[in-house]
Amino acid sequence: MNNSTQLLNFNGLTCVRLQAGGYEALIAYEVGSNVIRLRNNKNNMEFFRFSPDNTADDIKQSAEVWGLPTLYLPNRFADGVLKTSDAVYNLPVNEKVPYNNHIHGFLHKREHEVIEHNADANCAWLKTRYIYDEKDEFFQYLPVKFTAEYTFTLSENGLEQNIKFTNNSDVVLPMSLASHTTINAPFVDGAEESNIRLTVPIGKKCELNDRCLPTEVLRSPEAYDLEYKNGTKCPVLQVCDNDMYFGECTTLDGQQFHGVIAEDVASGKKLCYEVSDEYKFWIIWNDRGFNHYFCPEPMTAMIDAPNLSLPADMTGYVEVKPDNTFTSYQRFFSR
Repeated sequence: MNNSTQLLNFNGLTCVRLQAGGYEALIAYEVGSNVIRLRNNKNNMEFFRFSPDNTADDIKQSAEVWGLPTLYLPNRFADGVLKTSDAVYNLPVNEKVPYNNHIHGFLHKREHEVIEHNADANCAWLKTRYIYDEKDEFFQYLPVKFTAEYTFTLSENGLEQNIKFTNNSDVVLPMSLASHTTINAPFVDGAEESNIRLTVPIGKKCELNDRCLPTEVLRSPEAYDLEYKNGTKCPVLQVCDNDMYFGECTTLDGQQFHGVIAEDVASGKKLCYEVSDEYKFWIIWNDRGFNHYFCPEPMTAMIDAPNLSLPADMTGYVEVKPDNTFTSYQRFFSR
């Protein structure tokens, strides 16, 4: 199959399809540049939670739990408060009692624009962009202009995603970025969910309170947690509810690997998810465990990071100065 890109209509949603290297990706730029499908046709693997029957409204109403949604600002801010070094912002509280937090921001719900899509002998690619300014309804809460640029590259090396944020304002841009990555269960055609094992190279566990906010207590991993580290955790058919850890490295093909690995132990097929060093934390969540997907979520910063008393070099919270940029990288591939 020749490498290609194509604009197409998917159940009322305009998407760009990339085909290259035995992989196929469907990217809904109208819904936050969400990769609503990634498939390896050679290995018969469906990477992300996907339904051929999903309508545009289905995806838009639950944009966090389909495909690969990118979240800014991700996770929770207590009482909607966001403190930066030069301002205090009050975000809308959209997670009600008893949580009373702001959750997940807005970028994954916005219509992005296509800048370019094309292919050559090596790969297929798509570039999208979202310009955030006073035209966005969220600007009343966070009046800090920025441009978010996404580049997706599909090849025999899998799907690469590069994201760049540029601060277009005269104040600092608070930066915390996450992917609410929904991995299909099973991800190998015809496989059994019970045969999935997930490896997450965890460090200390971040204790959360009943509002899902950090207590700032960091715990050493116990037997439950070490199942992630040693690759014996079945991430479905049981509840994994916001298990939050510092991320470390594991090994893949004899090399150091910064990411997570899901394996179908019956076939030996592996789904590999590599992230750049900006992603310092993992949260594992699976929507109660019986909905045929699980989410290993990489985060650049802790939940509620700018409001914590822990130092920024521990929480991962950074601020992008005016005219400066923040970049991150992810890759999905199979073994």
